[in-house]
Amino acid sequence: MTDFKGSIVTQPVDLFKTWFDKAAETEDMPEAVALATADARGRPSARMVLLKGADERGFTFYTNLESRKGQELAENKFAALCFHWKTQKRQIRVEGPVVPVSDAEADAYFASRAKDSKIGAWASKQSRPMTGRFEFEAAIAKYTAKYAIGEVPRPPFWSGFRIEATRIEFWEDRKFRLHMRHVYEKDEAGNWTMGELYP
Repeated sequence: MTDFKGSIVTQPVDLFKTWFDKAAETEDMPEAVALATADARGRPSARMVLLKGADERGFTFYTNLESRKGQELAENKFAALCFHWKTQKRQIRVEGPVVPVSDAEADAYFASRAKDSKIGAWASKQSRPMTGRFEFEAAIAKYTAKYAIGEVPRPPFWSGFRIEATRIEFWEDRKFRLHMRHVYEKDEAGNWTMGELYP
């Protein structure tokens, strides 16, 4: 398997990393990705999140577990990602079941965040109604005072998810809308097969 320009890859995640690294040369935030989830009734919603890890296990992001996406993932444990790097004229789509990261992984990532971001995680009731900005600012002040000294612990309602990819599609722009589309699919034995799609 190649990156369509000669580089040998053994798994689609290797190709993803090649494209991601290239996008990082020209994009302000190559890690920004659209995350699509659905509730128990199958009603979809999408939003932008930040990718925080990609390896053979899957694609990782973090969130408030009580947010809309957290609740939807509790109801429907499948999700999809769509990366679009305009300057590279490339797109990658990822689909698969979602599993929670370990507490150790969540703790390690939370510890790497800036202190103000940690305070924000405690103060924000993500996705829920807010009576006014003052309510949020009061919560920020409360937790800023509470954790003025020492480390800010990870909230029990904040963690991460990993999409265990079973399908990854690589799209690349071509003239006259004759785009390239290569799709990798994982079988039940964990082996990847690659095929091509009409644009």
